[in-house]
Parts: sequence; structure tokens; C-alpha cells
Amino acid sequence: MDFDLTPQQSDLRDAVAALGRRYGHDYFVAKAKAGQHTTELWGEAGKLGYLGVSVPEEYGGGGGGITELAIVCEELAAAGCPLLLLVVSPAIAATVIARHGTGEQRARYLPGFADGSLKVAFAITEPEAGSNFHKLGTTARQDGNDWVLSGRKCFISGVDESAYVLVVARVASGDRLQPALFMVPVDAPGLTMSNLDMEIVSPENQWLLYLDDVRVPADALIGGVEAGLPALFSGLNPERITVAAMGAGTARYALERASAYASTRQVWGRPIGAHQAVAHPLAHATVQVDLARLMIAKAATLYDAGRDLEAGVAANMAKYASAEAAALAVDTAIQVHGGNGMTTEYGVATLLGAVRAGRIAPVSREMILNFVAQHVLDQPRSY
Repeated sequence: MDFDLTPQQSDLRDAVAALGRRYGHDYFVAKAKAGQHTTELWGEAGKLGYLGVSVPEEYGGGGGGITELAIVCEELAAAGCPLLLLVVSPAIAATVIARHGTGEQRARYLPGFADGSLKVAFAITEPEAGSNFHKLGTTARQDGNDWVLSGRKCFISGVDESAYVLVVARVASGDRLQPALFMVPVDAPGLTMSNLDMEIVSPENQWLLYLDDVRVPADALIGGVEAGLPALFSGLNPERITVAAMGAGTARYALERASAYASTRQVWGRPIGAHQAVAHPLAHATVQVDLARLMIAKAATLYDAGRDLEAGVAANMAKYASAEAAALAVDTAIQVHGGNGMTTEYGVATLLGAVRAGRIAPVSREMILNFVAQHVLDQPRSY
């Protein structure tokens, strides 16, 4: 068992960390509060090849895997810039197309993913069904050579920044309905969106989508009807892994800020970090974060090795562990700062909404526990 990064992975981590530090959390918060996007950071990361590290080389990417993309997600977050669209566009959409798209679809879309010039949102969650794709209300029916999509989606990230939305809909296959994925232009007639106000400091917005007989051509269907379920899961496992990596990076950022504060803040003639009531919570959170990082590395390694069933278990565990560790780390960091922890200046409370949301999305901690109970412990299905 090898816990060392390859030289290339180590160089990638250092380079992305350096890029993230040049922008930093102040940049991230300023963009969010101004209602703007992190366009400059995204553009530079794309030009440097960091957004396309997992895209095949033949399409201009780095030829790596989810391991490399997780490194990018973690290091930008560790610099105070957790970019949610890294999860949505390169991790989900690009992976689905690379694995299941036709040759023409790969040639059309993957070069844009590779250099960051193409952003694609992902739409699965619905008001009634949540992420239960067996109960999705959004449907797609054939009409001549076209597909016509109807339904609603909610909590869809970054639609206003994206050229397409990868929409999960249900299509008829024999006598049953099964999921299928469609690339829908954001300006398609019949597609409208409404902004969801969120109590999260983020430059990436959340949206409600309404699809009213949205017509797309036949080649908007990624990989064909029968590819739907495998294609969907080929994107959901990278989603969990990269969300976990982003959470771990956010936790590292918060703990670094808190540790620096605890070592310099003087009370009763010595740093507050000399008191176990301060140092022990920081140490405990650090242990939890490093444990989560180990599971993230395991999940990414399994996924990149093509061991999808094992990767599914590990990805869910990694997401669970990281979300819990990130919430603990940020809460601990705030407590260590005392009243300063709730100010914008000290840069930790600005992370509170995001890490709390990480225990809910993209899959809740309760559903992960259901999954582990059923598939690891062989317990009866509880839902």
C-alpha cells in the first residue's frame, strides 16, 4: 500500500496550492458578496490545465483521473477558494461524456472541459423526488428525431455560468422508465430558471429550473438510452469524491487559520494554544480531517482503477467522513477565535453555511448511512 503521491501529483498539488494562495479567501468572499463569479481564477486554472487534469489527453486534457481532480478541488479549497463548479462540470459532466459519450460527443465537448472554456451544470434533484432517480418527474419523449423534455429541477448549481445543463430525465424503455442524460443548452426555448436565495457565502448560485417541452436534437442524449444508469453512476461517484476533497480542503483552511490565531493570541501572558481546552479541539478536528483524506484517496484510487462497486462504497464513506470533519473543523475554528470568529475579517465564519450544506448535499448523511447499512452490513433496506 503506497501513501505517497507520484512526483507529477505532488507537483500538481504544489502548483494548484500556489495558484489558490494568489487569489485567496478574501477574493472568494468579495466575489460572492458582490454577486460576481470567480471568473479570473477559473480562467487561469483552465489555461494552466488544472481543470482538465482528468480529461483524456487526446482531447487536450491531462490524461489523469479523479485522483488528480480531487487534488485540484482540495488545494483550491485549502486556499479559501472552494469552487463548487469543479464538482459539477469537470467531475460529473466531463466524466460522464468521456466514459459514455459517442465519439462525436467526446470530440465536441471534451476540449472545452480540458481548457475550462466550457462549463456544464448538472440537474438531477427535484422538489418532490430529491435525488431519488427512480421517482424523477422529469421525462423525455421522442418526437421524430428530437427529444422533448418536461419537468422541474431544484438546487442546480451554476446554471447562470454554464453553456449547457446535463439533465437527468426518465425515458420509456420497453415497459419501464429509466434515467437518461441530455445536454440541454441553457438558452433552449422552454427552459427557464429562477434564482434560489441561499444563506451560503458562495460566488456560485443555486437555481430552480423549469422545462416546458424543451426540444433538443437526438444527439443531445449522452450515450443512448441504455447508457443512462451506468452513465449516471459514472458521474455520481466522482461527484462524491470531489465534494469530499473540497470539504477536506475547506477544513484544512479553517484549521490553519485557527492554529495561527491560537499560537499568536496572548491571554494571561501566553498563547491561547497553550491551553488544552483550545489545543485539544483543534487536534481532534485535525485527526478527523486526515482520516477523511485517507478515505478520499482510497475512493479516488478505486474509481480510477475501474473498480466501480468498491469505489461506490468508498466514495460514500469519503463524502460522509469529509462532511462531518469539515463541519467540525469550521465550528472549532470559529470557537477558537471567540468573537473574532464571527467576523468577516478572520475568514472562518464565511465557511459555515457551505460546510453545513455539505452534510446535506449532494447526498445526505442519512442516505449514506442507509447505503452502508444495506450494502456493507447486509441489513434490510430501510426506505
